[in-house]
Amino acid sequence: MSVVQLNFINKSNEASNNEIIIFQKNQLSTDDSAVAWRVIQNCGIGDNHPFTFSSVFSVSAVDSYGNYTPRLSASMGQAFEMVLAKSGDVLRYKGAASSSNEVELENNLSTGAISAEVYRDGKLCASQRSLEPSSKAAFQFNSQIYIGVGTQIMEGQKIDAAVMSQINTEINLFGISSADIVMTGGGSGAQAKPLTFSLENIEQT
Repeated sequence: MSVVQLNFINKSNEASNNEIIIFQKNQLSTDDSAVAWRVIQNCGIGDNHPFTFSSVFSVSAVDSYGNYTPRLSASMGQAFEMVLAKSGDVLRYKGAASSSNEVELENNLSTGAISAEVYRDGKLCASQRSLEPSSKAAFQFNSQIYIGVGTQIMEGQKIDAAVMSQINTEINLFGISSADIVMTGGGSGAQAKPLTFSLENIEQT
């Protein structure tokens, strides 16, 4: 398992207490929405916020009765299925996915839609809801994360396309073991500059 050690640093001149939104895009998603993977709050000027970005996921499912399954460790190329066992609805490992670049979760219940959820570092990073019986959700992620500022967005909440279009700084973490993500710009009046995000103190793998 590879883990990227990241450290967000606020070196801006921005007095507004914005939330820092970080998300990934499911390359196989059928819509333009994403999930707010991390939301950094109250990180004042000069503050920093360390976090990790690992290559191993966990998956879970929510059935139509509101039951949440335990999270199962997952990596690209694995498939999981929701089935009815003697004890009730359970999520289990199924085998190899149809592609080595994706994680799959299939609803093999006879009735009832489920929600398929993928977590990275213990936080929800993607989901597909209303997954009907005999249908499958597929998740594929590149090494990019997207970061920007927003308001009133909670971790694990879906971000609509309009908000996503404003959170458009793309950072590629491929080949990186650790780095600082530095926010600069901001301010007020004629001296104000757009907020920008850049990698500094990069260490390669």
